[in-house]
Amino acid sequence: MEQAHELEQNAATLKISHHPDDSTGSETSEDERSPAAELGLVIAALQNTVKEYEVKQPLTVQTGNAEDLRCDALSSSDDELASATPDTSVRSGPAQNEEQKINAEPAPCETADTQNTFTPPTPGLPPTRGIMELAGHGEDLTEMENYSANLIALNTIDFKEVTPNTLSPREQERADEPVLRAIHHLFNNRFMKAKRLFETEAHRDPLHALGLGSMAFLKAVMTTNEQATTNAIEVLTTTYGLTTAQIDAATKKSVGDSVVQYFTSYYNYIKYARGTGLPASPKPASQKDVEQHKISFVPNGILRAHVAKAECCLQIAILQLLQENVMGYIKCGINLRRAYTSYSLVWQEYKRMGQVYNDFIDRETISGIQFGIGAVHLVLSSLPQKILRVVSAFGWKADKHLGFALLKLCLEEKRIRSPMASLMLLAYYTVLTSICPQILGNEYTQPAIETLLDAQRTYPNSAFFLYFAGRTSRLARNLALSTQSFLYAIEISKNEWAEVEVLHLCSYEMGLNYMMQHEWEEAAKVFDMLYKERYWSPAIFRYLYGICLDMTGQRTDAILAYADVPQLVGAKNASTAMMEQYMLRKVTLLEASGFQDIDMTLCALEYLCLGNSFEFMDNGLLGQSLELVDRALDCIMEAEKQEYSIRTRELLPDTPPPQYFDQRGALLLIKASLLNAMGRFRDTIIHLNWIIDHKERITVDKWIVPFAFWEAGVTSWGLENKARSRMFWETALKYTKYDFEYRLAVVRFFKQNKYLD
Repeated sequence: MEQAHELEQNAATLKISHHPDDSTGSETSEDERSPAAELGLVIAALQNTVKEYEVKQPLTVQTGNAEDLRCDALSSSDDELASATPDTSVRSGPAQNEEQKINAEPAPCETADTQNTFTPPTPGLPPTRGIMELAGHGEDLTEMENYSANLIALNTIDFKEVTPNTLSPREQERADEPVLRAIHHLFNNRFMKAKRLFETEAHRDPLHALGLGSMAFLKAVMTTNEQATTNAIEVLTTTYGLTTAQIDAATKKSVGDSVVQYFTSYYNYIKYARGTGLPASPKPASQKDVEQHKISFVPNGILRAHVAKAECCLQIAILQLLQENVMGYIKCGINLRRAYTSYSLVWQEYKRMGQVYNDFIDRETISGIQFGIGAVHLVLSSLPQKILRVVSAFGWKADKHLGFALLKLCLEEKRIRSPMASLMLLAYYTVLTSICPQILGNEYTQPAIETLLDAQRTYPNSAFFLYFAGRTSRLARNLALSTQSFLYAIEISKNEWAEVEVLHLCSYEMGLNYMMQHEWEEAAKVFDMLYKERYWSPAIFRYLYGICLDMTGQRTDAILAYADVPQLVGAKNASTAMMEQYMLRKVTLLEASGFQDIDMTLCALEYLCLGNSFEFMDNGLLGQSLELVDRALDCIMEAEKQEYSIRTRELLPDTPPPQYFDQRGALLLIKASLLNAMGRFRDTIIHLNWIIDHKERITVDKWIVPFAFWEAGVTSWGLENKARSRMFWETALKYTKYDFEYRLAVVRFFKQNKYLD
């Protein structure tokens, strides 16, 4: 933790000046004035944390067959969307040299296993090519005086006026340089400058329009706000229409073999190579074939438009997936298939070009294929089976290793899609590890750090990557460093396009960190701020505010906060609505007892338990949490003792005996989860057995029993009995219609990806 403490001291005196006078357009000085690369500081501290944690790990683990843990329950049209709604700056001197150095360095992410099992999707050795230099363009330095409004929109495009793109690959790469500069602005927190550059050609160029759509997409993902999601889908839908219009304009004017080949590829896209998860690849042409037989290929402008079209569908599909309802899943599946249709067409043509591909296709389009196909595989491979059945109707099996390989190839090229590929990988690593840190923590924490290191070379102060640095620091059990990363991201985004979104997103993560550190007052302040600003779900933040106040002993204020929850419930998102219903049920149960049972319920620790947060806390905090649980269990025992004492003196035929099965079951589950996080696997057995033995008596909090089987699987995994883990997790999957059922569905992910085989 010394590194994190030193980082906090440095941050106290750090003057972040990332927002120069826009009227001057002086961006070279902007980077030079930055006194420290915050992301680099965080990553350095994070690496030290991981090394320290590895040193502290015991050389031996508890072993056993966990036979004492009983399991009694074992006997018991393609161009129409399915949407609901219709760069870097010019640098000179040291800055430019630094950028060239960055682009020349290979990414360290490629693993030996990937190299052995997957051949990169390049038909032959690429010809020598220079690095795209970002110099000679001054428009983004002089036109920033008057920024456009924050709202991203594409309302002025007349599809009938769209003309075909006839640029050659090299001409196209030069024309795409402003987009690359805009991407550099976007991931260096100069959001409005990026937006302005994208807007210059968005009415006629698909890649510029896609840049705006990607900005709207990122904001929608950050906010989970329905209005932001609708706006992003509208912009992406318009971009989709622009790409379709450009393709139609080009194909109407095309003649000869190219148009025949185009339609042949289009109608044969469904031919997938089931063994590799890639589209079918035609025989590559040689230089001799091209010269002697006059072989022609689909024009680069059409291929480029198809990749942009596919990326629109991919981003829309992800937004629809995040809506977490059946209709959203169906639309997601439709748009993923449409994305893969266009990616398949371009892939087949790219492979047909053979070693002469560089003469017929630009580098951004190749990078786009790598990003797109890799992202589709990664998204599908991470979905639980129940959702996958609704989403996927492909003729091939998703391959996460292929997804990793393609995205890492996209990273290495340092093209327009490279930072988005980094975000895709980081989201995969951190989200899945947060769902099941016990199983995935060791596997994905280090790759996440490597991805951050690669991103830090080009975007040392990006708010997006600082956010994921915070998530990764949490996985490494360095909560102080995690909080510092989120603070950096908030500070560095001030006075910019995504200021509010970054503030809300990072503040919520900081609130969770404060809860894990038992800094209840700080957590309450954060959740109260988010409640007042109406972020995400007011009901959830009012409840979180109340449970944090309760942990500080402010019982009256906590009860007043609980009283507000029923009037605030009303989310449309499935997982948010489920969380709200869970919280409403907790409040109703407390109100039924007149809040007399509040000492028997540790709502704050229960919330952390449901989020697998104990795995990110150090042993000192886990020990404090155990003491709180034991104290609450003592309250239950004392209440039972008093009630049974009365029954020894009086006849009470109409009064049922004490019924604290739900309260005790929740506390014992929390205790078992804490003990598992501390590595005391055998100590959990007695508590989990009590829950399993009394599963029929737990009637209100129905989630307790399946979650107990989940923890039983974690216990068996810790005792190195993975076959028994699978049995317990499969048992948990048999339960339905309880809170947070989606979380346990991740077990299907392990099964289909052979984690348990």
